[in-house]
Amino acid sequence: MLTIDRIDHVVLTARDVDTTAAFYVRVLGMTHVTFEGGRQALQFGRQKINLHQAGREFEPKAERPGPGALDLCFITATPIDAVVAHLNATGVPILDGPVVRTGAEGPILSVYFRDPDGNLLEVSNRITGSAS
Repeated sequence: MLTIDRIDHVVLTARDVDTTAAFYVRVLGMTHVTFEGGRQALQFGRQKINLHQAGREFEPKAERPGPGALDLCFITATPIDAVVAHLNATGVPILDGPVVRTGAEGPILSVYFRDPDGNLLEVSNRITGSAS
């Protein structure tokens, strides 16, 4: 039987890889890296987001890759109020939140916004314990 531990990486197709990388570094604190063959990625925790230039994707690829096609949720230890303040300070419009949603490990408190390509990004805090 196959057992999956975690997602290692996802691929994000961007209109402009440099603009996209700069946004994720500035807004989400990711690290922009270049690896074999000049390919680029964003690293965070034990994961990465590989960046493909629209129209020049690496093979093999999704059947219909394109900018603005992803919805991604990131979990952070940073309190959601500080996330909201940071988004406001960096000029990133918040689409929704903070709102309670259901994450992979239970309830999360989320804010939603978009990257330069229109991908929907969600940054969330896990909600642990219960109020008495």
